[in-house]
Amino acid sequence: MIARQDDEETPLLQQPEQLMANTPLPWNQFWIILLLQFPDSLVFQTLAPFTPQLIRDIGVTHGDESQVGYYVSILQSSYHIAQALTTLHWSQLSDRIGRKPLILNALFATAVSMFSFGLSKTFVGLVVSRVFCGAFNGSGVGRIMLMDITDTTNLPQAYNYMPLPWMLASLIGPLVGGSLSQPADRFPEIFGRSELLRTYPYLLPCAVPAILTSMAWLVIYFRLKEVSCDNKSVSTRASPWGSTVGWLLPQSYTSPSTPASDSLASSGEANSEEVSSKPLPLRALLSSKVLTVTASYVTMVVLHRTFGSILPIFYAAPIELGGLSLDPPRIGVILAVSGLAHGAFQILFYARLHDRFGARALHITGVSSGIPIVILFPVINALARAHGVGLAVWLCVGVQYALATSLMMCYSCLALFIRAAAPNRASLGATSGITQMVATGALIIVPASAASAFSYSMQEGHDAWIVYYFFMSIAFLAVGTSLLLPRDPSVWEDRQ
Repeated sequence: MIARQDDEETPLLQQPEQLMANTPLPWNQFWIILLLQFPDSLVFQTLAPFTPQLIRDIGVTHGDESQVGYYVSILQSSYHIAQALTTLHWSQLSDRIGRKPLILNALFATAVSMFSFGLSKTFVGLVVSRVFCGAFNGSGVGRIMLMDITDTTNLPQAYNYMPLPWMLASLIGPLVGGSLSQPADRFPEIFGRSELLRTYPYLLPCAVPAILTSMAWLVIYFRLKEVSCDNKSVSTRASPWGSTVGWLLPQSYTSPSTPASDSLASSGEANSEEVSSKPLPLRALLSSKVLTVTASYVTMVVLHRTFGSILPIFYAAPIELGGLSLDPPRIGVILAVSGLAHGAFQILFYARLHDRFGARALHITGVSSGIPIVILFPVINALARAHGVGLAVWLCVGVQYALATSLMMCYSCLALFIRAAAPNRASLGATSGITQMVATGALIIVPASAASAFSYSMQEGHDAWIVYYFFMSIAFLAVGTSLLLPRDPSVWEDRQ
């Protein structure tokens, strides 16, 4: 009797442990998704150091230093406008034809746009290049695929490694953009005889990410496997271009067939699975959970991107006008070191902090750090005016970047809430697309407005604190929306 009782109770006692066990990461596909994140980050990090100088060189400001921020903000807005108009479309399309075709299209567009940017001699050409990159980017599809191949037990672990490509891009990009711009003047013994690089002084730093993106395209084309909505890799002989054509001709498109064994399931189960595996219409996705996580995601992204857009302008602006008077190589080194430090911190500590405090607490802490980050901008400039760019200035810059580290972890935290807010796995792409679309729409206006406000505050007779009032209001808004999130993403999943 005792033995029988043990046999009956043992499975019941072990079942919770099995449910709590973490699923191992699928490294055979996960490393490819890590590679996918590298080109998009590399582009932004490469352009940041030399864009203000490029604006000066093409003569669009006519020597007015206060106008540099305006034209930098126009470049940023042009990319985000194009992305906002297309990101939801790409996300919904990925739910129908798969993630891989759109990922390949995005990489191709990135490579072409970077070559075009480096060959542009007019401001209009620069804008067209950024618009093309934003319209076909679809960078969010790669993050959606990460949610496809993971579950709630290993997604935090996966995001523990996500800073690796960003950290590598933050290390390489600023060094490439800061050191390889105007190579004929910087390295005359190597590039001085190149008429091409003399004519196009910013082609070389743009060509590096373009070539690396092309290499990533080849790896993903041959090694990345498409993933179905039931979290299983599916093999397809259709080419990415064929899949796109199949979407344009929907009458000839058929979803990947389910295994033959599934046909043996009962008709009730089949109907239930069919309903839950279908992408829902846009109106059905606008639930309170999706709207809540969208508000938190948008304000956080705007806060982080505003910081990123002001930073190079602040570093490059003259001290007497509110900046630090740093040249592009030094700006590139600062951004590279900070990127390395941010990525290393998240790799070493994010998973532990998440397990200890939870996603909501980490997110609230991250957006709250935006308040002292804003305050440090005028403090740094005041120290530079009084004592020059010395030890006190660099200490404050280090503190500012240390605070920004917690802000970077908000992306990983909110990814868990976005996954939990999706009504079903087949609508995960559209749910993520909604958050990306609204965030990108906000990025059209807010960071560009912040950069313009910085330029406006530099002009004589204007309040130098205007940009910081604007920045501070964004930080408080991000803190407010973060308080709307539940204590844990599992709360939303349990209610589905």
